[in-house]
Amino acid sequence: MTENSEIRPFHLDIPQADVDDLFDRLARTRWPDEAPGAAWSRGVPLDHVKELADHWRTSFDWREREAELNSYPQFTTEIDGRRIHFLHVRSPEPDALPLILTHGWPSSPIEFLKVIGPLTDPRAHGGDPADAFHLVIPSLPGYGLSPLGDASGGDLFHVARAWAELMARLGYDRYAAQGTDVGSGVAMLLAMVAPDQVTGVHINGPGPYPLGGPVDLDGLSGADLVRAERFNDFQSHGLGYLHLQSTRPQTLAYGLTDSPAGQLAWIAEKFAEWSGPADEPVDRDQLLTNVSLYWFTRSGASSANAMYEGMRGYARMAGSGQDQAHAGPPMGVAVFAADFSVRALIDPANAIEHWSEFDRGGHFPAMEVPDLLTGDVRAFFRDHRG
Repeated sequence: MTENSEIRPFHLDIPQADVDDLFDRLARTRWPDEAPGAAWSRGVPLDHVKELADHWRTSFDWREREAELNSYPQFTTEIDGRRIHFLHVRSPEPDALPLILTHGWPSSPIEFLKVIGPLTDPRAHGGDPADAFHLVIPSLPGYGLSPLGDASGGDLFHVARAWAELMARLGYDRYAAQGTDVGSGVAMLLAMVAPDQVTGVHINGPGPYPLGGPVDLDGLSGADLVRAERFNDFQSHGLGYLHLQSTRPQTLAYGLTDSPAGQLAWIAEKFAEWSGPADEPVDRDQLLTNVSLYWFTRSGASSANAMYEGMRGYARMAGSGQDQAHAGPPMGVAVFAADFSVRALIDPANAIEHWSEFDRGGHFPAMEVPDLLTGDVRAFFRDHRG
């Protein structure tokens, strides 16, 4: 059967029955007990989840947030038998550079909403119109509005090839790539899949692979030592989510699909632990919009299964040596305050062209510090727009 390559407009419209069911379930949440004085040492605290859940049920306006999402041009297309959802926001500047942004876990294109305006229309945001981008922001398979489909949906090489096909269908023969978390891997693989099309790759938050063993602290000092110590602590105490999703995603799926409080806690923990040093680094309603999308699309289960497949793909790639550095388009890296990337360990030869370090922000800079991420993306691609 021939694949339908048509690009179709998309409008998000969650049935009211699903919205009512969400709020009914939240009202009937059966809360767990909590060990006295546990704080964050045993996971996300009860008071934190209760406060978020109460706001979600009594103050959060899904229809308002849904309307905001629908204010951006959205589309779907079928690639390799899988529906891919994406935002496509063109700049008013005719010479804008196409840029594909890829989110990670536990996120969605909602992560990038605060940077869409500044990146597409810098003239209207106090910037140089020469820095403008046409933005393509897909939903990863299994994350929200792109269904996972078969096992290949979690294979990042497969995703990168799909992104190359998507950009070709949109008529972009030269474009840039940016990614965060899982999206960083997709962006780097896209440069391998389509080296003649990708002008450059910008990523944020890279670090030694979480299963690769603790970092040797000898010879490190200052900010590098702090990041390395944070990474080693993350390995010891912060990988429970990864082990569970990459080994038993189906067991986890029942709780995430049946309990909105469970889905909320699963995502809110990561936004709290991985964000930068600030009282409230991520806008609460933006966070709840992302959690709501996961809930309505049952993406707690499908994103866990995507991680399961992705980890197996990584193991196969590592076993074949394909994870080694490849020559290709220039790369830029932005390291934010809560990250644990150490250049001396990741890039000892200083082969990465552009490396920035910031004292604000964390794992979700497009939500936490959109000004810093926008500025760094503009700065890096200023020399790689051709």
